[in-house]
Amino acid sequence: MFGKIRHGILHSPRRIRVPGRLHRAGDGRQGHQEHGRVPQGQPWQSLRGQGPLLSVRSLAGQVFLLQLAVVVLLVAAALIALVVQVRRDTMADAQHRTLAAAQAFAHSPGMLEALDSRDPSAVLQPRAEAARKAAGVDAIIVYTLDGITLTHSDPRQIGKHIIGPYAEAAAGKPFTRTFRGSLGLSVVSAVPVKDTHGSVVAVVAVPVTVGTVQQGVRRQLPVLIGGAVGALAVAAGGAGLVSRRLRRQTHGLGPVEMTRMYEHHDAVLHAVREGVLIVGGDGRILLANDEARRLLDLPQDAERHHVAGLGLEGDLAEVLASDRPATDEVHLAGDRLLAVNKRLTAPRGPVGSVVTLRDTTELRALSGKAELARERLRLLYEAGVRIGTTLDVTRTAEELAEAAVPTFADVVTVELRDPVLHGEEPSGASTEMRRTAAVGLEGDHPLYPVGKLIRFAATHPIAAGVASGRAVLVRELSACDGWRAQDPERAQRVLDFGIHSLVLVPLRARGVLLGMAHFWRTSASPPFEEEDVSFAEELTARAAVCIDNARRYTREHAMAVALQRSLLPRGLPELPALEVAYRYLPARAGVGGDWFDVIPLSSARVALVVGDVVGHGLHAAATMGRLRTAVHNFSVLDMPPDELLARMDELVAQIDAEEADTGNGPGITGATCQYAIYDPTSGRVAVATAGHPGLAMVHPDGTVAFPSVPISPPLGLGAGLPHESAGLTVPEGSRMVLYTDGLMADRDLDAGLESLRTALTGPDRDPETTCAAVIEVMLPTQPKDDIALLVARTRRLDRTQIAEWEVPRDPAAVAPVRAACVRRLTEWGLEQLALTAELILSELITNAIRYGAEPITVRLLRERTLIYEVSDGSSTTPRLRLAKVTDEGGRGLFLVAQFTERWGTRYTPTGKVIWAEQSLHEGGPPTAEGIGEDLLDRWDDTAG
Repeated sequence: MFGKIRHGILHSPRRIRVPGRLHRAGDGRQGHQEHGRVPQGQPWQSLRGQGPLLSVRSLAGQVFLLQLAVVVLLVAAALIALVVQVRRDTMADAQHRTLAAAQAFAHSPGMLEALDSRDPSAVLQPRAEAARKAAGVDAIIVYTLDGITLTHSDPRQIGKHIIGPYAEAAAGKPFTRTFRGSLGLSVVSAVPVKDTHGSVVAVVAVPVTVGTVQQGVRRQLPVLIGGAVGALAVAAGGAGLVSRRLRRQTHGLGPVEMTRMYEHHDAVLHAVREGVLIVGGDGRILLANDEARRLLDLPQDAERHHVAGLGLEGDLAEVLASDRPATDEVHLAGDRLLAVNKRLTAPRGPVGSVVTLRDTTELRALSGKAELARERLRLLYEAGVRIGTTLDVTRTAEELAEAAVPTFADVVTVELRDPVLHGEEPSGASTEMRRTAAVGLEGDHPLYPVGKLIRFAATHPIAAGVASGRAVLVRELSACDGWRAQDPERAQRVLDFGIHSLVLVPLRARGVLLGMAHFWRTSASPPFEEEDVSFAEELTARAAVCIDNARRYTREHAMAVALQRSLLPRGLPELPALEVAYRYLPARAGVGGDWFDVIPLSSARVALVVGDVVGHGLHAAATMGRLRTAVHNFSVLDMPPDELLARMDELVAQIDAEEADTGNGPGITGATCQYAIYDPTSGRVAVATAGHPGLAMVHPDGTVAFPSVPISPPLGLGAGLPHESAGLTVPEGSRMVLYTDGLMADRDLDAGLESLRTALTGPDRDPETTCAAVIEVMLPTQPKDDIALLVARTRRLDRTQIAEWEVPRDPAAVAPVRAACVRRLTEWGLEQLALTAELILSELITNAIRYGAEPITVRLLRERTLIYEVSDGSSTTPRLRLAKVTDEGGRGLFLVAQFTERWGTRYTPTGKVIWAEQSLHEGGPPTAEGIGEDLLDRWDDTAG
């Protein structure tokens, strides 16, 4: 059974206990049992309820067995020694007792008388037995000198002659010896009995058998053994307790494991690159590894010394001696910077702390470089976000300077070549540049001002940078003769100002030199180093791309603006019917496609147009020009607004279809347009719109209205559907306001209209003042779209400037009407035009009577020109043609075209109107002879 138990103990899986967990030795897996608990099924038992039984393979178990063996040996040796000692003491006691008894009996009173009596045995035998019993000896024997026994414990021996070692006693000397006699092996003491003369007359021998002595020892042996067993039990219990504590402290490890652990601990403790200190609760050093001694420069006998007495820095000593933990605190120790971590050992261990020390001097230098690199990367990232937010060359240069100040340089200046500022691509490598941006300078400074055109000398470091295309580092400006040679006096003032170091970096994009960037440092900063150059180059390279993009945009923007301004009206005609003012504001993002126009029409009428093309840039400007030209061409045909927009819709759809087939452009579908015609003779306005905001009407009293105008789809999206128009009658002095949707940018439509109403409200404003008021109120802070605004104040033709007659459809009615017209011309003071007027009216009225239909009406308008109008109910259009020699007619329109500035036909809902305009001031009136000669010349030309 014991063998099985022992086998189970030796071969069971051992567990190494660490605080809070159990680990299976050999497999490295963590157990999940709490400290103090014994897993079921394991060969662990309890020893008197004090803890698990110890494994003989563990150090604690071996120590326990060794202690137990030592205790057993000691107890056995002690027991043997006690037994031997008891036997020795018993033998000595027997010797002393027998000797004393023999002496006492030999010298007892009456001894000599009894020997001299007739029967000494009878006298002495009772006395000897009484003395034997009193002394606790086996016998008291009295011998005569001839060996006859006088007394004996065995009465049978009385009177017998015995032989014994009594010669010495017979000679008068007492003795004690071990002798085998009749009683067996005994301790015998013999004492002579002397008479009064000193002669030996008898011998008294007192024996104690060895058996009797051993019987005394055996009586004490149970006590001795009991004491030994008790001592063994106490010693075993103490060894068990000690071993249990030892097992708890060694976690059940064996000697080999303990040795290996110690070797590893010692190797790690002294080979690790971190200093390790164990400090007691009283602030004394308990342990210090080699690295800690090196870092703190500790003496060899530092252990057991208080940290305050080791010569450490005050704050470091305070941390080591205090009872507070520390994490990565940096403290100075001599010329080293140490990162200190401190953890308290209580409550799991004794009061104290464990301190680790790490030398961060080199790490701090490396971390400083890493931090600098991170800062530079962050600066490059922020610069990528900050630089190039606009497409303005000057602003982009300023953003480059702002991105580098003050994190990289104290002062930054940027110089660009003049062609770059104008959007052109520079050629060659010139050192003539204009200072465009300067950041970091305040007040009166010695550097060239912004806007200054600088011609850098050939010895200046810029020349080397331009030639090589690489950055130039000037660590100390005071030692740079080439820089000082540019302007010695200014250079000295720059040095006196505190600027002492410089990096010059060329601004290059696509292989083209755009300019230079100067990074300056003042006395508050260290000089530039080589690693700063690469950062400056990277920062400048990013900015150069943005500057080049802004330059190309500037060029394209300038081209688009030039194109747009060439396509927009360069001035407004002076019109008797309208007083007109306008505003055109291009968007910040680029030229757009907003446009407007004022087109004089026949019969003193005027067309007002505003439009908007989707997008920005050259394509939008070109598209705007195409649409404006198309509107001009269609307006010459005197189309009503709805028909004109229908024609525009068809044109846009056709253009988009052609461009879609060729893939040459994004198309123009979605453009909007509003077209209005004002007739000063009636005050009527006909307006139509294609996807465009409606017009605003300001009445003479200052009130504002937004007339309801049918809105057709944007141009190109009408799908051939007819457009609608609206007719309005406006009082004289009213203001018509046409605008594009850029005016409503960033506003809700209702809120925008209300703001526009507020800006327009008020009487007695001319169009120019109205435009200024609207722009002041409505202009967005950052316009994202073009704004076109057109304001026209209406005028009416006086009734005295209009003459009108109804004409019957009868050739005989021509003469009376002609005569009435001549009379009206005379009233107007235009009698010099009477002959020509008669000729023109005769031709127009005759054509209406011959080819037209009733009603026929003649109207004269006296404005800046004399306007003839003949209307009839027919839609037949007269056509100018070359008459043959044999033709009787066909020459009347030649005469009209000859004697008028222009003529034409326009359609009305009831028919058509043939009109002609004649100047009031150019040349004199033609004579009859002149008219005849003109006709003959025309016929001759035709015949030829």
